[in-house]
Amino acid sequence: MSTKNAVLVVDDDRGHRTMLKTLLSGWRYTVSEAEDGATAIEMARETPFDLVLMDIRMIKVSGLEALSEIKAHNPAIPIIIMTAYSSVETAVEALKNGAYDYLTKPLDFDVLRLTMERAMDHTHLKEENRLLKASLGEKFDRQNIIGNSPGMVRLFETIVQVAPSEATVLITGESGTGKELIAGAIHYNSERKKGPFIKVNCAALTETLLESELFGHEKGSFTGAHRRKEGQFSLADGGSLFLDEVSEMPLSMQVKLLRVIQEREFTRVGGEEVIKVDVRLIAATNKDLAEEIAAGRFRKDLFYRLNVVTLHMPPLRERRDDIPLLAQHFLKTFAEKNRKSIKGYTPQAMDRLLRYDWPGNVRELMNAVERMVVLSRADYVDESDLPPAILEQVSVPVPQLPSQALPGGLRLEEVEKASILQTLESAGGNKSEAARRLGITRRTLHKKLKKYGVMP
Repeated sequence: MSTKNAVLVVDDDRGHRTMLKTLLSGWRYTVSEAEDGATAIEMARETPFDLVLMDIRMIKVSGLEALSEIKAHNPAIPIIIMTAYSSVETAVEALKNGAYDYLTKPLDFDVLRLTMERAMDHTHLKEENRLLKASLGEKFDRQNIIGNSPGMVRLFETIVQVAPSEATVLITGESGTGKELIAGAIHYNSERKKGPFIKVNCAALTETLLESELFGHEKGSFTGAHRRKEGQFSLADGGSLFLDEVSEMPLSMQVKLLRVIQEREFTRVGGEEVIKVDVRLIAATNKDLAEEIAAGRFRKDLFYRLNVVTLHMPPLRERRDDIPLLAQHFLKTFAEKNRKSIKGYTPQAMDRLLRYDWPGNVRELMNAVERMVVLSRADYVDESDLPPAILEQVSVPVPQLPSQALPGGLRLEEVEKASILQTLESAGGNKSEAARRLGITRRTLHKKLKKYGVMP
């Protein structure tokens, strides 16, 4: 057994804790100790342990409470519960909360060793994914939208209300967050779900091509127009039309789009026939339309027409609880596609994924997982399989100080202190936000502030 296997022993009985540390060290585990559930939660957030062995009855924070918190942070960490109070009810509750197994005191060391070895080779991410998805309930067809974070739950609830209506919807959010999936969920949960769902990327076409794409053209209306073409508005009749990156539409086209929204009619390029359509419009943008209006790049009247109902897709860094679900979903998809039998992620790899900021959002995560699946040679994706960008992200960033403030021989702890104080200042004194930006826990930040003589 490799000495890299890190185990956290949680027990408020110091004697029992010491005995377990001695025993597990003899089995070549690297053992850390916590005397209560609160400390265990903080330690598990800082270190991606391979396994947690935890007593269920503790004075400050119980094992059940700590179990829920640790699993919420990193579902890949297997947790074995110990108790001297053997009862079916407690065992069932622990297992429901995500415990890998349940052992009673006094421990049978042979059973303990076997259980730990099995836990090291097993992951519950697939089951965790199933349970988390089931907890929300299948209220509607999600169209492959994965998420159980509070922000996503609120978004799902809004979609349930909005989808059956005929209201125009504007979806906002950064690139790569999945705005097209939200548009699909709205269409396929509406009364128009049997009708067409047409998608147009406004940023991918020139003004001339965009007009022809949306409204169609008559034969001979311009060079290359060898035959009549039906536009996307005609093709979407009776269904929904999704205009992605609508902020990239030229102002002249915005005027024509506004007329179609108001009148529900248009003419083909080079034509005279007035064509009436019954289309629900869904638009999306990764820009702040208020800023685009102020800069004269977007029409205010069109904004009001599109902004009947606004849905915001949060960036992945603001819904980190969904990262394990998404990562496991993509892993399964790409493993099947590449004919590989990868089962999941090591706790260390998942910890890295949870800490990374994902500037490219879900699209970046999907691409990263595909790369990891292709390169992985083991049953579980490990840290060594992660893309360089994820591995290079450090917990405490080097402060952006002027070069004259960094004389030769500056001690590392002075750089760390400057970084912490700078981050705390930029966060407006908010310690929780500063800790998040630094990639450490609030408890660790508190300790470092005390170390450097700064009042916490």
